[in-house]
Amino acid sequence: MHRTKIGFGIIGTGAIASHHVKSIRELEDCKLVAVCSSTPERAEEASEKFGVPAYFNLDDFLLREDIDIVSVCTQSGKHMEPIIAAARAGKHIITEKPLEVSPERANRIISVCRSQGVKLCVIFQNRFNPAYLRLKQAVDQGALGRLILGNAYIKWYRDGEYYKSSNWKGTLKGDGGAALINQGIHTIDLLLDIMKDVKSVFGKVKTMVHDIQGEDIGIAMLEFKNGAVGTIEGSTALYPGYKERLEIYGEKGSIVYEGGKIVRWDLKNGENIAKDFTENSSSGASDPMSVDYRLHMAQIKEMVYAVCNDREPLVHGETAMKSLELISAIYKSSDEEKIIKFK
Repeated sequence: MHRTKIGFGIIGTGAIASHHVKSIRELEDCKLVAVCSSTPERAEEASEKFGVPAYFNLDDFLLREDIDIVSVCTQSGKHMEPIIAAARAGKHIITEKPLEVSPERANRIISVCRSQGVKLCVIFQNRFNPAYLRLKQAVDQGALGRLILGNAYIKWYRDGEYYKSSNWKGTLKGDGGAALINQGIHTIDLLLDIMKDVKSVFGKVKTMVHDIQGEDIGIAMLEFKNGAVGTIEGSTALYPGYKERLEIYGEKGSIVYEGGKIVRWDLKNGENIAKDFTENSSSGASDPMSVDYRLHMAQIKEMVYAVCNDREPLVHGETAMKSLELISAIYKSSDEEKIIKFK
């Protein structure tokens, strides 16, 4: 990069785009140069809101030479086309989770980005929470010993208006499902980051409360390749919504992480936490926009470093595939009423 600031363009100007705009503008070496929306009317609104040129034609947007990194903030089922177009235009890419709504579409993205030599980063901002990093460090250093059990609970609530607010939320084409692939995927990603590869899964999803195509409740039993077992419970139907919770149990002790904070740290050797890691804690248990944008900023900053130093970002395409493949397997297990085994 020869410019003093890394130029950003944003595709998709819905609610989550504001987190990207705030983050880019607080990073000294970054600059928002343009946005791209779906219609002329939305583009005009976005230009006024964000104070930068706005496009509704993607090809024209991608012709801008001052865009180095594109943030894709479209609906989940419309990630593939703009990402592939951006990659072919030589732009590095940050996309909101999930990478796409199916492993097939996600693999296509990964393949094109690799062939075009561009970096691909998928937003899983909770990986950058200081409390989570402390938990992961403890596990990696063997503080819990051999892992035995890992549980991910995402017992959230969304009212009917949430799903009516966009024509894609809760649909199979636009969302890929609902509670697990949209809301639960963040904590499922953390579970897999700690517990590693899954050997098999048996799951059940149902639509109990909302008038949507996707599930508003899902559960799964997991066996990991390291011999540990685990469970997932995810929902958007559990009023009033409770903080997401990650429980990690090993032969030497247990750590519980809830709502972005470590709430239990119980080791047989009696070691305690030396510092309270709660600065960036937040939860979307009942309000999706209550999530702190500063974790987005931390991940975007890490992506900029990866681009400038020509290395893989922490959460690249293959990393992001893990949670998508597991959730897809839970859906398949529920549909076929059988255990799904991983290679």
